[in-house]
Amino acid sequence: MQLQDILYSQGFGTRRICAGLIQQGYVQVDLGNGLVDCDDPLQEVDVHEGLAYSVQGVLWPYHAKAYVLLHKPAGYECSHKPSAWPSLYTLLPPALRQRPQKSAVQGVQAVGRLDQDTTGMLVLTDDGPLIHRMSSPRHHVPKVYEVTTDDPLDAKQVQRLLDGVVLDDSPKPVRAAACEAVAEHHLRLTLTEGKYHQVKRMLAAVGNKVVGLHRSQIGAMPLPEDLKPGQWRWISDEEMALLTGK
Repeated sequence: MQLQDILYSQGFGTRRICAGLIQQGYVQVDLGNGLVDCDDPLQEVDVHEGLAYSVQGVLWPYHAKAYVLLHKPAGYECSHKPSAWPSLYTLLPPALRQRPQKSAVQGVQAVGRLDQDTTGMLVLTDDGPLIHRMSSPRHHVPKVYEVTTDDPLDAKQVQRLLDGVVLDDSPKPVRAAACEAVAEHHLRLTLTEGKYHQVKRMLAAVGNKVVGLHRSQIGAMPLPEDLKPGQWRWISDEEMALLTGK
């Protein structure tokens, strides 16, 4: 693949912009013996997962599809066009936000949304089939939430969440896949579908109120302890297997 096409596929701008970066000496590529300067946009490069290259002094791995993990802090909206709070996509580097797609919206997309006041684990990717598979309730991908409640929890509330509560937009009861009162005001709730404000509405249906909400796990993968709020990183193959169960 031509070097300018590699940079374009990885989100570094139009082909003209990518060619300019290369011609101006801002790009280095590992051709097998470490990074070397490359100033020819048409240079052919053997493309493979993890191919190392540097743009303006920043080292990047090549990925045909981007799979990244973000620890969402409070105060960010899961939208490219937020209404009142900053977009969580501003926490990502431009290359991830600009990766070309066939759809009108460019860059990686969040797999499921979190409210602006909710913190925790988000997967972002430009792999459309993966987004559908992980978001669809038919595939039952579990998501674990740490819920801080306003009132003390009791056994009846926990059992009602397990048995199912009726929400105004669902003709069938919505059930928690697992539910545990960790402490008097701390509930660990596992869901396999994602309705609008679902956790908050489920707690309201059993007579309690959510005052803090954090997503701690997706699939079999917990949020890494060393990934701090606002930080992101690439997802490894081993972690992807935990996320998807494959």
